[in-house]
Amino acid sequence: MLRQEPMQLSFHSVLYNKIPENHMLKKISKVVDFSFINRLLEDTYCKEFGRPAKEPELMCKLLFLQYLYDLSDEKVREEASFNLTFMYFLGINPEDTLPNKSLLSKFRTQRLGESTLDEIIIEIVKQCVEKGILKGKSVSIDATHIEANTKKKTPERLMKHLARGIIQSYTEETGQELENIPTVPEYQEIKDHREAKKVMKNYLETVIDEAEKQSDNKDDNTHKAVAKAKQVLEDPKFINQKGIRSIIDEDARVGRKSKSQDFFGFKTEFVMTTDERIITSVRTASGSYMDGNYAKEMLAETNKTGIKVDEVYGDKAYFRKSILDDIKETEAKAFIPVSSLVYRIDESQYTYNKDSDEWQCIQGNTTVDKKYYKSNRKDGVREGYKYYFELKQCKECPLRDECTQKRARRILTVGKNTTEFYEISQYQKTEEFLEKYKKRASIEGKNAELKRFHGLSRARGYGLLSVSKQSKLTAIAVNIKRIAAMVS
Repeated sequence: MLRQEPMQLSFHSVLYNKIPENHMLKKISKVVDFSFINRLLEDTYCKEFGRPAKEPELMCKLLFLQYLYDLSDEKVREEASFNLTFMYFLGINPEDTLPNKSLLSKFRTQRLGESTLDEIIIEIVKQCVEKGILKGKSVSIDATHIEANTKKKTPERLMKHLARGIIQSYTEETGQELENIPTVPEYQEIKDHREAKKVMKNYLETVIDEAEKQSDNKDDNTHKAVAKAKQVLEDPKFINQKGIRSIIDEDARVGRKSKSQDFFGFKTEFVMTTDERIITSVRTASGSYMDGNYAKEMLAETNKTGIKVDEVYGDKAYFRKSILDDIKETEAKAFIPVSSLVYRIDESQYTYNKDSDEWQCIQGNTTVDKKYYKSNRKDGVREGYKYYFELKQCKECPLRDECTQKRARRILTVGKNTTEFYEISQYQKTEEFLEKYKKRASIEGKNAELKRFHGLSRARGYGLLSVSKQSKLTAIAVNIKRIAAMVS
């Protein structure tokens, strides 16, 4: 039963006068009204029956403090039991008791959903917009990696663990040993990794077959372990070490920090105002996530806060036609550097005239014809245009042999969106773009703050849902800190 009671009315509340007016938690309490959280979560409680529950606002504030100061469930409760500033922020009397750590964990996992955290972020930012604290109209979008709370394992070792799980389940349920099982192969001694994978796969398949033959109950834990092992083996990415790499955290994946460096875990993507550095939207995915897939819905959430976005900044990873179109739909202007992965024109050799739709080479020859093409390749369908240069001029050109590659004339093949990207690339060479793009640098500092001071460098729990909640709670914490600093 949810029962709201007036707080901070006891005689001991006079102790809060000792807290300096410029303390972060005192300032944020005067700027942001967190009472909306009770209304947001009231439907998750019974209004008429049951014991009085701790207010959702109180529980959420405890979580905000936990991520603000990077504390454990036990430590944040201990700190809040004697720290006056924590008590003031929580809205309780100094003599009041706090919920135990198990209740805090249950609230976070069972009552606090991802969408609820999104609404909390939106409402906090919205209050700041309405009070004139946030006035900027530009945002940056970026993604940062989070290491999993476990180590990645080789496919060979994973298959060994899956087989062991099946055998243990069978023994516990039947009290007998699983028969006709060969000795576990010493895969570490096999130098050829492909051969080692093959050997362990054969071993696991043997264990699966024998378990299915010898176990009669189709609903027991043995069959569940068998079904899990089959699911892993059927994933074509598994043997190539791009799928599941841990039984403890099945959602974590290997991702790339750079061409030469990878990581195992998750990616968190967020939108932040460039001037005030306030996070407006957060999304989390596995480590193999391609930056920008959530861009559209994150920009939509940002608009819900009341911020009228005029400019969107991002790095080269966000230079994709779909993302540029999503930004254009919001009537904002994209400040994203051209990516060589999608724009493959050597501008030292060719220039483009959009009015006449013609390309000109370095020797001054101009295209005279254009044809659409579409081809099916192993990596997908490619479509674009072929531009044909003037035949006679190509024949007389001193660079003909190396340029035409034994053809009669030069044919320039471009992608479907290359001409549009060319115009963007020309604008990005201007002083206006170079000066404005400096704004994006602020998001790198926010990345460092989230990781170094608030624990987002490593997952606290296991699974995508847990890490997503961690990311959003961390975003709320850094927003609280930033808003308090802005109203100083």
